[in-house]
Amino acid sequence: MIQEFLKTRTFTGDLCKPLQLEDFVIQPVEFVSPTKWHLAHTTWFFEVFVLTKFSKDYKLYNADYPYLFNSYYEAKGDRVMRTDRGNLSRPSVEEIFNYRSHVTNALSKLLDSNPNHNELLSIVDIGIHHEKQHQELLLMDIKYCFGHNPLFPVYEESFDEQSSQEKNQNWHSVKEGLYKIGHFGKGFCYDNETEAHQVFLQEFKIRDGLVTNGEFLEFIEDGGYKDPLLWHAEAWDWIHAENINYPMYWQKKEKGWFEFTLNGLKPLNLDHILSHVSYFEAAAFAQWKGYRLPTEFEWEIAQEKFDWGKRWEWTESAYTPYPNYKKAAGALGEYNGKFMVNQKVLRGGSALTSSHHTRKTYRNFFHPHMRWQQSGVRLAK
Repeated sequence: MIQEFLKTRTFTGDLCKPLQLEDFVIQPVEFVSPTKWHLAHTTWFFEVFVLTKFSKDYKLYNADYPYLFNSYYEAKGDRVMRTDRGNLSRPSVEEIFNYRSHVTNALSKLLDSNPNHNELLSIVDIGIHHEKQHQELLLMDIKYCFGHNPLFPVYEESFDEQSSQEKNQNWHSVKEGLYKIGHFGKGFCYDNETEAHQVFLQEFKIRDGLVTNGEFLEFIEDGGYKDPLLWHAEAWDWIHAENINYPMYWQKKEKGWFEFTLNGLKPLNLDHILSHVSYFEAAAFAQWKGYRLPTEFEWEIAQEKFDWGKRWEWTESAYTPYPNYKKAAGALGEYNGKFMVNQKVLRGGSALTSSHHTRKTYRNFFHPHMRWQQSGVRLAK
C-alpha cells in the first residue's frame, strides 16, 4: 500500500513537469480546475479523510486549506465556489508542493506504523484511486486550457493519446439471456459498481472497433449537425445554443481539418479514433449510421470481444444505482451516490486514464453535453 501510494503521488508530480508556472493557475471555464487546485485537493483528501482521523497527533498543515480545497463534500463544511478556483493566486505553487510533501510523509509514516489496520487501508485505497481520477482530470483540464490558447502550446511532444487501432471492424453477437453485472470477488472497486446482480439482455451485436475520425467526418459532410431527425430535443437546442458543428478540438482551415492534441495542433488523421464528443453527438451519429449505442450492461458482457481502454465510451444507460446499492456512511458517501441523476454512463477508460485504474465494471459518468473528457463511440445493433 505504501509503495502504491508513493508511486501515485510521484506520478501526479511527473505530470506537472512539462508545465510552466503560469499554467498551474488558469481556469478558463467553470468545469475546468487549475492544476494547482488538483495538486492541493488530492492532498486535502488524504489529510482530512485519513490523517485527521487515524493520526492522533496530526494537526492541519493550514487551517484555511479545508475551505480552499474541498470540492463537493457538504459534510466537510464550507468551500470555495468551483467558479472561483482560478482566483487562488495564493497559496503559491511552491507552497502547494510543500503541502503535498508534508502530507505524503505523514501518511507514509502512518501506514508504516499501522500495516494491518483494515479501515485505514481501505480509505487510503480509495484516496489512491481518487488521485488517479484527478490525474486524468488534470490532463483533461490542461488540454482544455492549451486547446483554447490561440498559440496552441504543446504539453509534451512525445505524449501518446493512443489514437490508432486495427482497421478491421467486426460485429460480434451476444445471445439473449441472464447475465451477472457488477463487481464481485477481490480487488478494489467503487461503491457504484455494487451490488453484483443479474440482468436480462436481448440478443444484440456490438462492433469491436471504435468509430474513427473519418467516419465522423462523413457524418458532418452529410449534414448530420443540420438534420433535426437525428437529435434528441435537448441535444438540438444545445448544438444551436452553443454553435456546435464538429467535435471539440477539431478545426477547419483552408488546408483542411486539424485536431488539437496534447502534442500540438495536427492535421486530422482520418484513421485515428474519434474523441471528445458528447453523448448527444454520439447518439446522433449512431442513429445516422442506422445503429445505436450499447447499454452499459451490453458493454460489460461483451467487453472480452474487443480492445477497450483507448477512449471512454458513451453508453445508452442513465447513471442510476444498482439493486441494493448502499452509500458509505459520512462524507465518503458523497463520492458517487449524490451524482446519480441526469448523467450518462461511460465505460472503458482512455489514453489519459492512469494505469491500474479501470476494470470491466468501472462506471464513469458525465452530463450528456460534456465532451472535454476523452470520450468516443462504439456502435451496437
